[in-house]
Amino acid sequence: MPDKSDTPEQGRPAEQGRPAAQAQATEQGQPRRRQARGERRIAQLLEAAASVFCTTGYTAASTNAIAREAGVSPGTLYQFFPNKEAIAIELGDRLMHEMRETYGAALAPVDPTTPLEDAVGAAVDRFIAFNCDHPVFFALMHGPDIPGRITEEHDALHATLLARIEDLLSSFLPDVAPADLSRTAHMCLGLYKAGLELILGHEGAERAAYVQELKNALIRYLAPLVGDRLGRPATPTP
Repeated sequence: MPDKSDTPEQGRPAEQGRPAAQAQATEQGQPRRRQARGERRIAQLLEAAASVFCTTGYTAASTNAIAREAGVSPGTLYQFFPNKEAIAIELGDRLMHEMRETYGAALAPVDPTTPLEDAVGAAVDRFIAFNCDHPVFFALMHGPDIPGRITEEHDALHATLLARIEDLLSSFLPDVAPADLSRTAHMCLGLYKAGLELILGHEGAERAAYVQELKNALIRYLAPLVGDRLGRPATPTP
């Protein structure tokens, strides 16, 4: 008697003569579709987590609250993340990757003909735009009880950011001693972080006013150090 597993199912005549290549394509397409649906669900959960972390803070947040914000059951959430910490780590990883791209563009070498006001303004605008678009970044990175891995990665990001600021400053402060240059970079970053907290605490016109105050503080701090090294017209070629 023939093995039933080798016998085509009744009622499905269209598949009896299906080419092997078509069958293989269908089998390969299903995992891809499942993967795409999974990525969309992860993005949905991360977006919900960002909202909850901003509203309640990381410590008070719960997986139930995140699932409720995402409009899914807790069971659906647990299919992708085992706990709140795993969600925060995945969200932090993605944000820090984007942040590295942001400061890579914001701290690119400055053309010597660029006025100090324009150079500072462009860099601040990029950083502020990122943090205003992703307020959860500040909430996660400065919370009192964030996961250890996020703390370690943030510390590494902070060190890299300082190094980039020092490199940028050294390009138009070539005669400054390394220790002084490091101190100046720390001051610039400290001023930015202090201003950022005030900026994120306000909205609308008041937020814009604080952004301008931050730019003013950085410009007035750097102007005596930079002198006329920025904003000079290019020397004409004889």
